[in-house]
Amino acid sequence: MSDIRILHETDLRARIALDTGAIDVVERAFARLAEGGVEMPPVMSMHMPDVNGEVDVKTAYVPGLPGFAVKISPGFFDNPAKGLPSTSGLMVVLSTETGRVRAVLLDNGYLTDVRTAAAGGVAARHLARGDAARAAIFGAGLQARMQLRALCLVRPIAEAVIWARDPAKSGRLAAELSGNDLAVRATADPAEAAGFADVIVTTTPATEPILMADWLRPGQHVTAMGSDQAGKGELDPACLARADLYVADRLAQTRKMGELRAALAAGTIADDGSLPELGEVITGRRPGRTAPEQITIADLTGTGVQDTAIATRALAAFDQE
Repeated sequence: MSDIRILHETDLRARIALDTGAIDVVERAFARLAEGGVEMPPVMSMHMPDVNGEVDVKTAYVPGLPGFAVKISPGFFDNPAKGLPSTSGLMVVLSTETGRVRAVLLDNGYLTDVRTAAAGGVAARHLARGDAARAAIFGAGLQARMQLRALCLVRPIAEAVIWARDPAKSGRLAAELSGNDLAVRATADPAEAAGFADVIVTTTPATEPILMADWLRPGQHVTAMGSDQAGKGELDPACLARADLYVADRLAQTRKMGELRAALAAGTIADDGSLPELGEVITGRRPGRTAPEQITIADLTGTGVQDTAIATRALAAFDQE
């Protein structure tokens, strides 16, 4: 067993960053998903409401890559009150030739954070207006911080506003992120935050809508990335009816656990075969934004192909040493 590489969070943080390279890797993963040949089973998800916890297991096999990742991703949302992060986890990478374990990535959820933020960057790269300069982030946790950073890598973001249920948290995050040609402020009014922005990113574990349809205006792009369990939902279901274009990371998932699930239940959108996936937009199989005044929505539930992609990038970084 000595040939199994064991990598810890500190090792991975030193070599893998949220940068344009990470965004490119995740973009290629979505493209491969659209091109076919990828095996990606449904997410195994377990909800533990009595402890406000959940755990997801995700994986994907991508032909041509030397390995595939199996990721265990817990989320325990009372942890911050205990002085602990709400997310953690690890990835196991197995050889695509032999099935033997190549590496155990004890990343404590770091690689998931990077690939999730990178997916937000991919969505904005392909769906937000090219001149989008103002962002609104709903949420004040780690992913809120990282999603804003990803946006700045793909669009000329100069101003941002943070809204969260806890005004103290949004105020602290705004103060932390402001600087380096980026002006960030907090607001206690979610409607004001939405109306201000060219790009809106929702990053919360909300189970009731926090973004309402009548707050949206022409030309905006929305990335919703908090709804990764069937009981969650950040967008008013009417948002999907208001949008000119809805794009899923994986329709099989967003039908069950994304914003699409609630919209289908409410009857505000039809699942008639016309809904595209992000990989189809990336590869040109389906159109993305076609006019600056369109409202676009990306529904990101997190896919196993992202995990295999970022794990492959991580191992490659060590192999090059």
